[in-house]
This record gives sequence, C-alpha cells and structure tokens, in this order.
Amino acid sequence: MPVEGRRRPAWAEVDLAALAHNTGVLASLVTPARVCAVVKADGYGHGARTVAPTLLAAGASVLGVALVDEGIELRESGIDAPILLLAESPATALDDALAADLTLTVASHRGAREVVASASRVRPGRTSVHVKLDTGMHRMGVTPGELGGVLDVLADGDVSVTGIWTHFPVADGDDEESRRFTRAQLEAYTAAVDEVRPRLDAGVVRHAANTAGALWSPDARLDLVRLGLGLYGYLPHPSMAGVLDDAGLSALRPVLSVKARVSAIRDLAAGARPSYGRRRELGHDARVATVPVGYADGYPRAMLDGDAHVLIRGIRRPLAGVVTMDQLLVDCADDHDVDVGDEVVLLGRQGDEEITAAAWARAIGTVAYTIVCGIGPRVPRVYLP
Repeated sequence: MPVEGRRRPAWAEVDLAALAHNTGVLASLVTPARVCAVVKADGYGHGARTVAPTLLAAGASVLGVALVDEGIELRESGIDAPILLLAESPATALDDALAADLTLTVASHRGAREVVASASRVRPGRTSVHVKLDTGMHRMGVTPGELGGVLDVLADGDVSVTGIWTHFPVADGDDEESRRFTRAQLEAYTAAVDEVRPRLDAGVVRHAANTAGALWSPDARLDLVRLGLGLYGYLPHPSMAGVLDDAGLSALRPVLSVKARVSAIRDLAAGARPSYGRRRELGHDARVATVPVGYADGYPRAMLDGDAHVLIRGIRRPLAGVVTMDQLLVDCADDHDVDVGDEVVLLGRQGDEEITAAAWARAIGTVAYTIVCGIGPRVPRVYLP
C-alpha cells in the first residue's frame, strides 16, 4: 500500500459538498438520461471509495471504472450499485470480475469468446455486458460491420447485451471540424444500433457522451452519460460554462485543493540562485519559503518554466527555483511576515485568490485531467462534508 505523508505538513482536501453540487447540476442538465459517474484512477485522484457514495446519493446511478481491481475495491467497500468496466478486461481477470458482479465491456470477437467462456464457469445464464463500438476513437471497440458477429457470439453463449456504447475523442473541440466529426460519430453509432435493434432487448442502454459530449451535444445524451471531469469541478472547455448558464444552472465548483505549510525560511540576497540547476536568479533580496511538496507528489517539475504561483497569506507568490522531488521554493519578495507554519495553497482558494487545476494545466501545456489524477498517494486526502 502506498505510503501517505501524514507526518508532514501537506495534504489534499476533497470537498464532498462541491462534488454533490456538481453531480446535481450535471444530472439536472442531462435528464432524462441517467448518469454514470466515472471513478477510475481512484476517482480522478479524489479517492474512489470515499467519493462513490456521494456521487450515488447526488444523482449518479452507475459507476464507471477502467480496471477490474478498481471495481472489486468498490465492492469491498460496500458499493452495490452497478459498476461498468470501461475497457475490455483480460481473460485472466474475467472470473473475478463476474464474481464481483461487474458489468463487462466487450470490444472484440476475441473478448466476446473469452466472456462466454468465463460466464459459463461463473455466472451461467446471468451475465450481461455492454458492447463498445468504435466510431472514430480507434483505441478499442468493434467496428459497425463487426457488431452483428459479436452479438452472435454472445447470444450463442447465453450472455445478455444490456448496453452498446461509443466514445468521442474531440467532443471538447470548439472548432467546426471537431463538431462535424462528433456528429458523424453519433450518426454512425445510431445507424449501427438501429441495424441490430431487432436482436436487442427493449431496455438496452445506449451511451455515447462523456462530459464534453453531454454539454455540447444534447442529441448524444441518449439513455446514459458518462461524466468524469465535470463531476470534479472542471469543464473540458471554458466556453462550456455558457451551456450551464443558458440552462439556468449553477457553475461547477472544484472539488480538490492541495495545501501545505511553510517548512523553512531563507533570507537571500539578490543574485542568489536557489534549487537544482541554479536556474533562476533572484532579482531582489527575498524571503524564500520552502514548501514540503514536490514532483513526487504531483506538483510538476515544469511548473517553474510555466510561471506558476502558490498562495501564501492570500498573495500570489512565484516559484524561486526548480521543483524538487519532495519540496519546492517560493519567492516571497520582501514580505518578512511569511514564516514557518504559514498555510500554502498550491491548488485551491485562499482569501480572494484561487489557483485551479486548469491554471496548472495551462502552465505546463497539458489538461486538467492529468493534474487532478496526478496528485500522488503521498498526499493524504482530507474529506470535507
């Protein structure tokens, strides 16, 4: 089990009230479609076992995971809601998945045959699956032309198909090419499902939309939407806020904050070059604060080049040198009130200032998903009701 740094002054706060707010807002937007709350990657770094009950209580009816182990962990924590595996699982994991009553995804002929074999051993006559249709992501899934053959394999093995789904790679794009591609995907998906509909049960669940698709493509909401990043307080594209405004809904609220306390102070003269590589010269005499969080905890080393800041005493303070594995240095200029023990906000709000995962992402040229998922297990999670 990963070691948590409970004996050092650094922690992450998970605001369960904000999580419930976001779930309610998005569930209201997409109704009558139901919500599959995606909790893979340990709930996007928020702690899947702890956030799952909040998500279900706030409006989600299904949980989505990537790994069989993730689903089993939720079952062992007492979750009895439907859990959908969002990837085709290896044959070696299928028996355990079915024993835990996880809903499998089938994404190939081989996968269909492997599920049939496992179902005959573990849940004969009681196994249901969702089939993944590849309409343009080209990562996983059967093509529309293969769908009928996969359904044959499953039917012959007495495995029920209770869902068919696809995934959008550019639903978050705000250009016409991305919109056109997403529309074409939805059309291909709809045509493929319509072609095999006489062979499907009446209640088969159709789902295509992720958070971006659910916001910008109302036609893609279908029966179920798979919400991930939005639940945790971030929009895949800033202009999506207008969708919520137009619907008379509240803005989403970031759920995760990362905080620490100043662990050491140095008063350095102009010209000093703190940290590895001596990359940045102080242009002035400065109080430099050491903060016990580093790149091993998910604060990227590249943040120095991205002109990143932290908050101390409600003021934005720039980094004073390269981020190290366990610590970072902050230029507090001539503020000699800053001292050991002061709270440092790396991600979140302090006073009137706020630093978001989107800001981190812009600083290093990535997306907010990688930021929240990247906060490491050495940073203990504190759950706020």
